[in-house]
This record gives sequence, C-alpha cells and structure tokens, in this order.
Amino acid sequence: MRILIIKMSSMGDVFHTFPALTDLMHAKPGLVVDWVVEEAFAEIPTWHPLVDRVLPIGLRRWRKQPFSKQTRQQKADFFARVNQQKYDLVLDAQGLLKSVWVARQIDAPKVGLDWSSAREKFASLFYDRKIQVAKDQHAITRLRELFAKALNYPVPTSPIAYGLNHQAWSSLSELDQQPYVVCLHATTWETKYWTEDYWQQLISKLNQQGLKVVLPWGNKEEKARSDRLAAKHQAWCPPQQLKLTDMARLLKHAQAVVSVDTGLSHVAAALEVPMVVLYRVTDPKLVGALGQQVTHLCSPLAPNYIKKFKPGQAQQSLQGLSVEDVLQTLRVKGVYHG
Repeated sequence: MRILIIKMSSMGDVFHTFPALTDLMHAKPGLVVDWVVEEAFAEIPTWHPLVDRVLPIGLRRWRKQPFSKQTRQQKADFFARVNQQKYDLVLDAQGLLKSVWVARQIDAPKVGLDWSSAREKFASLFYDRKIQVAKDQHAITRLRELFAKALNYPVPTSPIAYGLNHQAWSSLSELDQQPYVVCLHATTWETKYWTEDYWQQLISKLNQQGLKVVLPWGNKEEKARSDRLAAKHQAWCPPQQLKLTDMARLLKHAQAVVSVDTGLSHVAAALEVPMVVLYRVTDPKLVGALGQQVTHLCSPLAPNYIKKFKPGQAQQSLQGLSVEDVLQTLRVKGVYHG
C-alpha cells in the first residue's frame, strides 16, 4: 500500500507530523509514504525512514503570479508527475482550502478532517472520507489520531517518538570540540523577541561556564543581531545562512538550546536536545515545541497572541522569562552549574 501525505507548511507543522509517521511505521509494516511539502522544507521529510518520495511544491511562489504562463506550466508539470504514481489513499493532514485544492488534483481517494475538526471548515466538503478529531489537543496528538483513524489502527497512547534518521549526523566542521549552546533569537513577531540585553547576560553566564554560544540567523536583520550579540563574547555567528540539514546537525550536537517561539525550536524538540523555549506572547498548549527534553517558560501574557504591545504589556510579557529563570532550567537539565 502506498499513500500520499499533504502537509506543506509551516516548519513547525511539518515536524508535528513525524510522531504520527512513526506510529504508522510500527502499525502498518510495509506501507510506503510519499509527501507533498513546500519546496522550502523539502529536506525535512527525508529525515524520516518511512518517507519514500518527497514532492516539493511551489505553492507559495505560484500564488504570487497565479495566472502567468510559467505558473500554469509548473502546476501542470507537478501534478502530472504526482499522478504518474498510483496511490491507494491521499491523506490531507493540513485541513486547509489550499491543501484540499492540492488533494483534489490527485487521482486517489481523499481522506481529511471533518467539518468540526478542520482549521478551514469548507475544506472538509471535498474529502471522500471525513474524520473527527477534537480541536482542544496539541497538534501532534491531533495528527496521531487522524493518521490512526485514517489507516484503521488503534489511536496510540505511547509517548511521542519523532523517529528521525539523525544518529549518523556529524557535527559541523566549523565548530571545534568545545561544548556549545545554540541561542535561537530570531522569530516572526517583534513581540516574541527576548531582549538583546537578556541575551547578552545569558551568553556571558554561559561563557563563564566554558560554554561557547552559537547564534544562527536567516536574514540580514537576524545576521546583524547575531553579530551584535557575538561581538563581546565567546560566540560563533555563521558567516552564511545554514541549510536546514546543517542547522539540524548544529542543533543535534549542542549541549542545549535556548529559543524563542520559532520554527527551529521544533527541530530541536524532534532531535531530543535539552531545550528551553520562551513563550512571551504565544501559548504552547496547542502548537508549541513538544518533546521529552523540552521545557516551556511562559509569561502571564502568553495566551494572548499579542502582535503589538499596549502600554505596560512589554514589561509584563517578560515576567517568568528572566535570565535567572533560563539559567535555573539549564541547571535542572545539568547544562549550567553556576
């Protein structure tokens, strides 16, 4: 049996799918999985042993010029390639209108979330089989339940297991043998940032313990912040943006990760690296980084999803997220002894 999974974005959503794949691998030996994913994340599905073919889709690009000749040709070529393979089932693991549009182009039975379960309810109208999954659960739990009901095996209750092929990954050659901590300071909303002053204090404390700090980045603004943070400390700012696989190698060999709410926190969670994630204005309950080595630190405003602070909120959103709070968590994890 061969199935096609549609889970295109975002990075966190892609990583949330891995525990369900691991369940499926154990429940249905011999089943083969292909995966449609946004081209920016095409490296990620290859990290799971159950995935045979990765089918990168340029949906984000296509939406910028939907009616151009080039876009129309790329769409036709993509779906012609997908439909060369016969699938027993297409499982839409996203529940959005854009994902069901992709599913509808593929010649196979479609399964997805029902009206009460899908993020965009109208997507449910286009599935051949509709599955109910309670919304008040973490995304990983929802996906494990969806996969189990779609493929007819008992819903697992075991601890989550990402099941990635990372055991043989070597460390980056640019890093010497000195133990290091990765600080993921970059994120999408300004309100989710941790202050640079706090990062500076944390890096200084880690250096005093003989720990080097690594400050990856993804654009010019993030590179400038990494450079500022690294200027006065024993820290490494990569000279160029790391590819996803290199980023994963960097995280895998770290002593620990300190992160704001960002997609890369899900990578570290899947690699079972000791990690502290700072949730300043977002709630990890339903979509936070989840793993046995992950600790969440949440401010009182975390459930509020604030994109612009009102007077007084900026300081309130840092409560429970002090440098000492982070260091105490690292002490518990055995990373920091100061």
